[in-house]
Amino acid sequence: MGLQIPRILGSNYIPSCRDRPSGGPAPGEAKNTGKNRYGELKFIFGILKLSILNPMTTQFRNAILGLIHADPQELDQLISLCSFKKFHKNEVLSLPGKIPQEVFFIASGILRVIVTDANGIEHTIHFASENQFVADYSSFLLQQPGIYTLQALEPLEVVVMPRSAIEWGYQSMREGDKFGRKVAEFYFIYQDNRVKNNYSRTPKERYELMESIFPKIHQRVPQHMIASYLGITPVHLSRLKKAKG
Repeated sequence: MGLQIPRILGSNYIPSCRDRPSGGPAPGEAKNTGKNRYGELKFIFGILKLSILNPMTTQFRNAILGLIHADPQELDQLISLCSFKKFHKNEVLSLPGKIPQEVFFIASGILRVIVTDANGIEHTIHFASENQFVADYSSFLLQQPGIYTLQALEPLEVVVMPRSAIEWGYQSMREGDKFGRKVAEFYFIYQDNRVKNNYSRTPKERYELMESIFPKIHQRVPQHMIASYLGITPVHLSRLKKAKG
């Protein structure tokens, strides 16, 4: 669900001079030159604003470049199709029962992924923090109603990648398919390791492993949520912490 890997500005993009036939106007420009040039400048300014004024842009770029090779122009266009969003502590990013239409990249903060059982009891099944991609991923891919709730546990800043941006990346970026494959591979490996750890490791071993998977988790997340993730009671978790000293 997580991979340690902005309002749409470019949907009405007017081609720049290098995109046009020599000496020719942009489509529709002859009748409304001023308006279309304003649209072009607005798009270009949007890219500059995202690239220079918002530090999340560099963080987002670096996360993508850590997975694939991409030209600056490809990244500019991808970013123009995304949006930046802030969530308050305890605010919900995604609810079950709806088809997920976006993937989140976490610039700052931490969230948890929750599944609620038939008795209405919440179970924490995953945490995601800085420089991770997260979504109700299988439901996103299958375009089926999700079963997970994504909840901010701290003030959260994210880059929102809508389905349209991801599909553009697959179709238009040279390594767009590779990016999708990398995210899917991480998702599979994480889920596989989680199942194996739950059945092959003791609660003590899972507790000791948790800090390496989620650094400083005990300073950032309430203990009852950590206990839920580990599949033990808060009392058992307290005993494990005391035993560790």
